[in-house]
Amino acid sequence: MNEDSNNFKDNQSRYRSITVIGLADTIGSGIAAVFWFYLATLITPEQYGELFFVLGIAGTASLISLFGTENTLTVYVAKNVKVQATLYFLSLIIGIISSLIIIIFFYRIDATLVLIGYIINSLAIGSLLGRKQFSSYAKYILTQKILTLVLGIIFYYAFGVDGILYALALSYSFFIIRIYKEFRSSKIDFSLLRSRFGFVTNNYVYNLSGGLIGNLDKLIMAPIVGFAILGNYSLTMQILSIMMMLPHIVFKYTLTHDASGSQNLKIKKITILASIGIVVLGITVLPHIIPVLFPKYVDVIDAIKIMSLAVIPYTLTLLFSSKLLGLEKSKFVLIEKITALCIMIGGIVILGPLYGIIGISIAFVLATSVGAIFLGYIIRSQSGLDAK
Repeated sequence: MNEDSNNFKDNQSRYRSITVIGLADTIGSGIAAVFWFYLATLITPEQYGELFFVLGIAGTASLISLFGTENTLTVYVAKNVKVQATLYFLSLIIGIISSLIIIIFFYRIDATLVLIGYIINSLAIGSLLGRKQFSSYAKYILTQKILTLVLGIIFYYAFGVDGILYALALSYSFFIIRIYKEFRSSKIDFSLLRSRFGFVTNNYVYNLSGGLIGNLDKLIMAPIVGFAILGNYSLTMQILSIMMMLPHIVFKYTLTHDASGSQNLKIKKITILASIGIVVLGITVLPHIIPVLFPKYVDVIDAIKIMSLAVIPYTLTLLFSSKLLGLEKSKFVLIEKITALCIMIGGIVILGPLYGIIGISIAFVLATSVGAIFLGYIIRSQSGLDAK
């Protein structure tokens, strides 16, 4: 009886935690989506593309700077290994160097401020998830998204398109409080990283290669196909990010529990089934809604029909990655990210000039599918790993 009661309480706690994460990410993503979609109705695809080109610069620089990735912090904080201050210190130092490089080569102070915002956001979120402080996570996420919406609109009407990046950077400023608290709770100790250096560096390269798909593509796309196609592609990715919200929510929940040795098979099955339903909606419903909401972005219609197919393999990739990262088997996830990145870049360079956004969309689906197949094979073939 006591065992049944404990299991019931554990299940209640799990579903309550994932509900908190889910509501925060859902509402937060919805708030951010309202801003970016509203902005798309105000500016041209060329302006939209140029804006995301600059965000691509900041995003790429943040990936290079984040030696202490969100996933690394989540895993080690969950395991009570006090590496926060050390990883924070390294990431912030690299971030400062990256900021100087952006100023020298691009003359964009706004991009450097967004870069710092991205860094402190990832560092703080990783620690919150690792501590299983899901309520605090929700507060931080929602506050940042609300600030993005409010400050973004105010700065746009006050300063034009150029003011948007400053508003975005300012929306992350309150994360400094969390960074300060983590520095107080742990000390900089490089010896803690020696025995864990392989996992940390593998996870760093995994995060870098995976994130580059969402940032480097913008930097490559602009000179090859122009800002107009980049603007349509960026809006498509904004829509796709909403469609992929559920697997991201589940990943943030399962990673900390996979790292602690807990099983979440039922939740993962439900997530896969839900992703199939999302694909059906993306192919059948969205093409009728997009022309009404975004009449300037006609290329998005065909792109979303194709890229919706990526939701299923992307969901599988995240679930497989959660299992492997929780077991500190990051090298396989790293290989998957590098492979997907190469496929995506190759698709932009080869298919982009020939077929425009259609070719780029096909490359995206192919990259995510290959990644899911590879990780699925690894989990089935590795001794000591199960497919849960």
